Amino acid sequence: MSDTSVAETNRQELNRQTNGASAQQGAARRDENQQSVSQRDTQGAASRDEQTTTPRVDVFEDATGITVLADMPGVSKDSLEIKVEGDALLIEGTVSSATPQAMEAVYAEVRVPRYRRSFTLSRELNAGGIDAQLKDGVLTLRIPKHEQAQPRRISVSVN
Repeated sequence: MSDTSVAETNRQELNRQTNGASAQQGAARRDENQQSVSQRDTQGAASRDEQTTTPRVDVFEDATGITVLADMPGVSKDSLEIKVEGDALLIEGTVSSATPQAMEAVYAEVRVPRYRRSFTLSRELNAGGIDAQLKDGVLTLRIPKHEQAQPRRISVSVN
């Protein structure tokens, strides 16, 4: 065999090995990409199911406390939850879906919103005295200030 044909044979063999390795690497990359996409799809579906909407709020302060008005249309008293843990106030509520009795949606393009909002309460607020009212989709929270945090009038006596 001449040097040229040996060199040509070696080049062809090298090409075959390289192409085979590239094909295997390409297949491995495709498998990894498919697994990655599958995991993202699963995570995306889970996060879509757990998505919450932040209700719009108005906060007003006066000398005796604060008033929080939260827009939560469609939330009933039974599906509303208000919690205070430490200095954190958490408001959660789920809109009730109007499906006929004994029926379940197999496919629905409309998602039922779930509201969630949290606040950090100041130490001057009395979390134990919170009053909550729900009317026409508006949650009204009245959070009073502690007695020592409220302004007081000091009378002056003349001797």
